[in-house]
Amino acid sequence: MSRESSTPTATGNEPVMDVLLAGCRSRDVFVDLADKWSLLILLSLLRQGPQRFSELQRSVGGISRKMLSQTLRTLERDGVLVRTVHQDRTPPLVIYGLSELGAEVAEEARSLCSWAQRRALRVHEARAAFDERMRASESATGRALPQGVAARSESPAG
Repeated sequence: MSRESSTPTATGNEPVMDVLLAGCRSRDVFVDLADKWSLLILLSLLRQGPQRFSELQRSVGGISRKMLSQTLRTLERDGVLVRTVHQDRTPPLVIYGLSELGAEVAEEARSLCSWAQRRALRVHEARAAFDERMRASESATGRALPQGVAARSESPAG
């Protein structure tokens, strides 16, 4: 029997959620929300409030229209995003905003964002040190550095 179905919660009638369990219902929610575009969209909506599609695309730099559309649909399906259509305009005005659940998860994501902003330089230094160790190992053993490893450490700061 899995931990999910055998471990009672405080209420006693709901399974314990554990994202590390392959069959846990919380895992697919986590996977949707942990996607890089999802987090960036949620953070943009938290910082700037409700936005139109084109505003979101501008505020989340580098996202394609297709990826933005797919991610917005996923977030709406998960109940963290609200899509409001104002039919009184031509063409209709579509606004995306955070639901109550969305505001809650966006606040949690803000902590991760803050950490990344504070620690970005240290992470990039760690990547550079790792890549240097890999290059030295490559020289000593004749094995190639994994594709993309060196390229990531050389990406522009920002």
